[in-house]
Amino acid sequence: MIKKTLEEKAFKHLKEKMEEGLLPQWVLTDPDIYELEIEKIFGYSWQFLGHETEIKEPGSYVTRWMVYDPVILLRNRNGEIKAFLNSCTHRGTQLCTADRGNKKTFTCPYHGWSYNLDGDLIGIVAGNKVYGEEMDKSEWGLRPIPKVESYQGMIFGNLDPNAESLEDYLGDMKWYLDILLGRSGGMEVIGLPQRWVAKANWKATTENFAADPYHVQTTHRSTVEMGISPEDPLYAGYGHQVVMKNAHGINVITSKTGKARVPFQGTPDSMWPLFEQHLTPEQLDIQSKVTVFVGGVYPNLSFVSPIHGTEGDLHNYLNFRMWRPLSPEKVEVWCWFLIDKAMPEEYKQAAYKGYLGSFGPSGTLEQDDTETWARIVEVSKGLMMKDKELNYNSVSNYLMGYKRVEPDENFPGPGTAYPTTYIDSIARSMHERWLELISKDLFVKEESR
Repeated sequence: MIKKTLEEKAFKHLKEKMEEGLLPQWVLTDPDIYELEIEKIFGYSWQFLGHETEIKEPGSYVTRWMVYDPVILLRNRNGEIKAFLNSCTHRGTQLCTADRGNKKTFTCPYHGWSYNLDGDLIGIVAGNKVYGEEMDKSEWGLRPIPKVESYQGMIFGNLDPNAESLEDYLGDMKWYLDILLGRSGGMEVIGLPQRWVAKANWKATTENFAADPYHVQTTHRSTVEMGISPEDPLYAGYGHQVVMKNAHGINVITSKTGKARVPFQGTPDSMWPLFEQHLTPEQLDIQSKVTVFVGGVYPNLSFVSPIHGTEGDLHNYLNFRMWRPLSPEKVEVWCWFLIDKAMPEEYKQAAYKGYLGSFGPSGTLEQDDTETWARIVEVSKGLMMKDKELNYNSVSNYLMGYKRVEPDENFPGPGTAYPTTYIDSIARSMHERWLELISKDLFVKEESR
């Protein structure tokens, strides 16, 4: 039986409200909705697992999660990237509990079954005496993640064996990822990904990063007061918000004049010839003018490539973050620091120091955001929230309710680009994709299944 909140008429009403630019607040933390999200969104979407530079050598591995599915991501002896369910096939315990390392084999701490880097079962304690000669080890290897593919060093997994390819799923977003990750020939991860648990709903955190530069001036007011960010209340709104298929999106933030504070995001001019070598003229033009790239790959990967620091001491890097749902009101945040492999070492270290001061559980910007996210979930379960709606009216392409915003046909990149980032177009796309996925096949009659 479908619970009352999930009846077909409720979804019809939800769709009607969203078409008006309204989102009922109760959907943020409703436990029945959450169960649908885990099954229908995360069970069928590409999810970020890590970066190739985290597993450089044969035998190197990291352990990750696809919501509740534990994953061992590794490089085998032939240099191939593999991903397996991090669960012993004997009694199901978590096989590897370390965050990272280098191994030739993985041995279960429960009964000692061991597996090689291709997931094959190669050792059973007292195997012949306990299981006999007739046991076929080839039938009891580690279970592979159904689909694992990479793009620009980013490794994704998908639990659906029939999912479209990663490149097809990314679509036009590849053009922008080529700028972010391929501008100089390749990026690398420095340090370990930071991890912490926040009181938040994954939809709110994803939207905050991918779709909402509008919050910056208020939530991160401290950066203005410290002189790091401009006084202009529209400073994060200059540029373009670009919407793409599958609810991916990016904000290309520039300045009031259409140019950045400094060329190429404050990177050393010794890097600029590499940018010219690896980017198309259109990509190079955007890279030269941008101040901040911020966006996301749906459903739960976000990124930001900012300029941080004060004049004369500016630095740029790429920050990935993955929002792992733990409950309707709790999310585990994974936060990576990436920078160009070719960047001068001194610059890398200065950028990493700036990253730690801004992002992560001790970062000033992160503390601003997490406090707001917690307040959202704290108030979303009340009785009056059942008919309270959130305002996304500008997703109808009306900026602040009075000025219609048309796409900029002259923007050089793919996707639908609006000439401001203070607009809810990406958010609307995300909500539409969310509703499409969670309601798919939900109301199919039993006799037709």
